[in-house]
Amino acid sequence: MTWAACPADVNAKTAPLTAECTTVPVPLDYSHPGGTQISLLVSRIASTKPQQRRGILLLNPGGPGGSGLDQAAFLMNKGLPASVTDSYDLIGMDTRGVGHSTPMYCGLPEELGYWANVPPYAADDAAVIAQAKIAEKVAQTCAANDSRGWLKHLTTANMARDLDRIRAALGEQKASFYGASYGSALGAAYVSLFPGTTDRVVLDSNLADTHLDRDGLRRFARGVEETFPDFAKWAAARHASYGLGRTPAQVRKNYFAIAERLDRTPASDGTTGAIFRYLTFAYLYGDIQYGPLARIWQTLLDPGAARAKAAPPATPIDNGLTVFLAVTCNDVNWPEDLATYRRGVAEDRKRYPMFGAATANITPCAYWEHEPSEPPVKVDNRGPADVLMLQNRHDPVTPAINAQLLRQKFGQRARLVTVDDSGHGVYVLGGNACALDLATAYLVDGKMPARDLSCRS
Repeated sequence: MTWAACPADVNAKTAPLTAECTTVPVPLDYSHPGGTQISLLVSRIASTKPQQRRGILLLNPGGPGGSGLDQAAFLMNKGLPASVTDSYDLIGMDTRGVGHSTPMYCGLPEELGYWANVPPYAADDAAVIAQAKIAEKVAQTCAANDSRGWLKHLTTANMARDLDRIRAALGEQKASFYGASYGSALGAAYVSLFPGTTDRVVLDSNLADTHLDRDGLRRFARGVEETFPDFAKWAAARHASYGLGRTPAQVRKNYFAIAERLDRTPASDGTTGAIFRYLTFAYLYGDIQYGPLARIWQTLLDPGAARAKAAPPATPIDNGLTVFLAVTCNDVNWPEDLATYRRGVAEDRKRYPMFGAATANITPCAYWEHEPSEPPVKVDNRGPADVLMLQNRHDPVTPAINAQLLRQKFGQRARLVTVDDSGHGVYVLGGNACALDLATAYLVDGKMPARDLSCRS
C-alpha cells in the first residue's frame, strides 16, 4: 500500500493537519467480485506512537453522500483526545460513489427544485401532489443518466463490505470504527456483517437500523418537536435582544406565525414557509447555531427591518444528493402509491406540527427504478459485546427513540450512553465530559460500561 499526498481540496480542509491518501479497489458488485472494480480514496493520519498503537479507526461522518476524507483532521481540530490519536491510525474515506472515489451522478439540474435530503414542508394536500411530480422527475432523471447501471450498487451493505476490504488492504486483522448519524447505520451493518474482524465500535447519534426508511425519515419530525424547546428556552432568555418571545410558548407561537405567513406570501428574497421550516430544523443541530437562527427569525418577524438573507440551502452538489438518494432508495422498499404519502402528511401535520408535513412528504424513492437487490443487513445479538452507542436525549435528526430501538436489536452486544443534552453529535462535538470520557476509555482501553448509562448535561 503506497501513501501519497491527498488532493489539494482535502489538504485545504484538513489544515493545519496533513493527511496522506491511497486508493483501494473494490468490486462494484459483490455478487461478482471479479468483475468491474471501482476505487475508493482513503485518507490516513497515522499514530506517531508505535508502542501505543492498537490499529486503525475507520471514520464515517454521516450522509450517505458526505465526504469523510477530512474527518480525522476535523475531529482532531475539535479536540479528539491525544490518547485516541496515539492508539490508532485515523482512516477517513470517500465512500463508494462519493467525491474522489469513483463518483456517480444523477445529473440533477437546479431547476428541478430538489434542494435538500428532506422533502419540503407540504402546507396542504395540493403541495404533496405537486411534490410528487418533482420527486418522479428526479427519479426519472437519475434512471435516464445511469447508462452503466451503477447506481443500484450504492447500498449500505456494499459500503460495509467496502470497509472490510479497506481493513484487509491496510493489512489489519481487525478494524475499529466510529460513525455518526448515517454513520451509525453503516457501522451497525459493518459490525453485523463482520463480527470477527471488527474491534471497538462507537455509534453516535443513531438511526434505528442499518438503513433509513420511511419511518426513520418521519421520526426526524419527532426529533424537531423534542429539540425545539431547547432553542425556545434559549431564545426566551434573550428576548430583550432578539424579540422572539418572552416565554418558550411565545417563541413556538412565533414559529408558526412566521411559517404560515411565508406559506401565503414568500419574503422578498424568496424565503417560503417550507424553506423557513427547513432552516429552523437544520439550525437545531447544535446550540452554537442558535444565534444565527435567532437573527434569521428576527428579520422575518419584522419584514421591514434590515434583512439577513434567509435563503434555502445552496443547491447540493449533484454527487452528494445522488449518493444519498441511491443508498436510501436501494436499501429498502418505499411505498409507491401517492395516497400513502398524502395520508401520512395529513397525519404528521397534526402529530408533529412543526415539521411533520415535510418528513412525511413524498421522495424520489417512491418512483425509484431499482428494487432492493438484497434485504437490509439484519442487526442481532450474535457476536462479541463491542458496540458502544452514544445518544443525546434531544436530537433533531436522530431522536433518542432511534437509539433505544437499535439498542434492543443488538442485545448484549451493545451498551447505550444517553446524554441529557441537545443537538446532533455527542463524541467530541457535543462537549459532554461524561460521554467523552466513557467513549475515550472504550476506544483506548477497551473499558465497556457494564450497563446502559445516562450522562447529565
